[in-house]
Amino acid sequence: MGKYEQDAKELLTLIGGKQNISAVTHCATRMRFVLHDPKKAQEAQIEDIPSVKGMFTNAGQFQVIIGNDVPTFYNDFVAVSGVSGVSKDAAKSAAKQNQNPIQRAITLLAEIFTPLLPAIIVGGLILGFRNILEAVPMGFLAGQTIVKVYPFWNGVNNFLWLPSEAIFHFLPVGITWSVARKMGATEILGIVLGITLVSPQLLNAYAVNSTTAAEIAKDWTWNFGFFSIDKIGYQGQVLPAMLAGFLLVYLERFFRKHIPESIAMIFVPLFSLLPTIIAAHTILGPFSWKVGSLISAAVNAGLTSPLNWLFGGVIGAFYAPLVITGMHHTLMVVDLQLIADFGSTNFWPMVCLSNIAQGAAVAAIVFLHRGNKKEEQISVPATISAWLGVTEPAMFGINLKYMYPFIAAMIGSGIAGIFITLFKVRALSIGVGGLPGILAIRPQDYVIFAIGMAIAIVVPFITTVLFNKVGLFNKLDKVEAQIPVGLDEVDQLTTAAGEVVAVTAPIAGELLPLEQAKDPVFAQGMMGQGVVIEPTAGKLYAPFDGQVSLLFPTLHAIGLVSDEGVEMLIHIGIDTVKLEGKYFTAHVKQGDAVKRGQLLLEFDLTAIKAAGYETQTPVIITNAADFQVDPVFEQKAVDQTQQILSAVKI
Repeated sequence: MGKYEQDAKELLTLIGGKQNISAVTHCATRMRFVLHDPKKAQEAQIEDIPSVKGMFTNAGQFQVIIGNDVPTFYNDFVAVSGVSGVSKDAAKSAAKQNQNPIQRAITLLAEIFTPLLPAIIVGGLILGFRNILEAVPMGFLAGQTIVKVYPFWNGVNNFLWLPSEAIFHFLPVGITWSVARKMGATEILGIVLGITLVSPQLLNAYAVNSTTAAEIAKDWTWNFGFFSIDKIGYQGQVLPAMLAGFLLVYLERFFRKHIPESIAMIFVPLFSLLPTIIAAHTILGPFSWKVGSLISAAVNAGLTSPLNWLFGGVIGAFYAPLVITGMHHTLMVVDLQLIADFGSTNFWPMVCLSNIAQGAAVAAIVFLHRGNKKEEQISVPATISAWLGVTEPAMFGINLKYMYPFIAAMIGSGIAGIFITLFKVRALSIGVGGLPGILAIRPQDYVIFAIGMAIAIVVPFITTVLFNKVGLFNKLDKVEAQIPVGLDEVDQLTTAAGEVVAVTAPIAGELLPLEQAKDPVFAQGMMGQGVVIEPTAGKLYAPFDGQVSLLFPTLHAIGLVSDEGVEMLIHIGIDTVKLEGKYFTAHVKQGDAVKRGQLLLEFDLTAIKAAGYETQTPVIITNAADFQVDPVFEQKAVDQTQQILSAVKI
């Protein structure tokens, strides 16, 4: 039996079976499904699978977060589902039917860079290590660098230049190959095209700025008599390689349509490759180099201007939302261009801080929900993963689920971004994120960046805890995440198995099944079991004898615990937290004892609707693991005198 065979079988069932799968693949951390009917996916039950760390839908794909072991999970899933042979391209092609042109462009760029990430990450680690060996004066060596003192490490440093050069200097080869691979062109032609951009016969791109125009005209040109072409290389350049790759693809597609198959093997490559090489060195390369230089100059100017703190704060705060869209992959172009033009980047350090901040916010959730063993199976590895530079498990498994830790992380990384930008911190390479990202930082910036990392840990942690306590930005308003007041007696209650607790309607209105809730968080049972009510009156009554365990400052939601230990959340409306208490009046406070039928809250139903908010109210028993929850009616008009639920102690 495979390591994840049982989980894979369960996931197959819960997404609607093999017949509901249009395509499936995986990336670095996620299973990516294109489903014929996404509504068949039972998300609440999928989340209960031990190896699943979260899920979301993006770019037409239903994505299930597994973590770093996703290749093993994918193999086990293929074995139990019989969907072997489904490729990434097939999955993405099927998903594109749900994407607009902008989403398709972003997806294309992301898919070009994704296959290059392992090499870029390795290259970043190597450069970071070489940075320590050759550029950091060591106090225990009387201020000398390691390579100056130790011949062995000098040899290691020189040897490691080989793979780091192969990765970053010859990056255009990887890009043109990836473009050809992604868009269905001949991959070897993409590789050859890339080599023609970085050939040793060309003036190295890194030496162009130190070479005069006269020297270029004399020593670095192809002279055709009545015109000449500069022999300029594009080492480390991204845009020239991308544009050349796209031209190669479209020329190959064109000539395949118009050249007879009998001679296509000879003339399609010839007519596709040769014009592309010419265009790359005469038009595309010079033009895109200037465009890339303008972009990097604009970014660098913003991050070194008197308003650099503003740029740093915005980039630091809003990098994480870009990860949700997948646009963060495209920002590698900016980083690589900055390194090519200035020898370092002031953009990448903020990426590292964003990784760290997301991990710190999850660490705060671990602290707040300590004792929740099931969630810790997701949150603890997600924290570690984020601090090592991979944030998807943290963001999609925890932070976006609760929302307030995600916002807290944005605030923390924004403040850290302001701090390091004010001190002009820069990185010599990219690819190494999270805490190890300090390896990529210039040696003279180590101390400042370390302080920035501390800010990115402390601020999100404290802010997450504060948001939790006051209920701010709390998407799920989880009662169990709060600390009840005055409930020692309730905590000590023992209720006999089989005991039935009758729950009456807290609000008069139309009773509906929980799955008809307009908020998917409640409809999918993520908060617990219960019903929803479309209110017809703006008064909320106690549904049983018990105590107020939680009263949100915004008064839009209340938590109750019955004398028998039934825990309940009543959430008035959708997104009504944004009203900040307007139109709500409380008649009780947190910790008060209440009796069935007692008036707890009043709210102006008409005014809330006029403000544009839904008033549908979920009535949820949050400790459904301890009580079997059975609705009395499927659908009916009810008032506060009628029983709507029975909760049987398990």
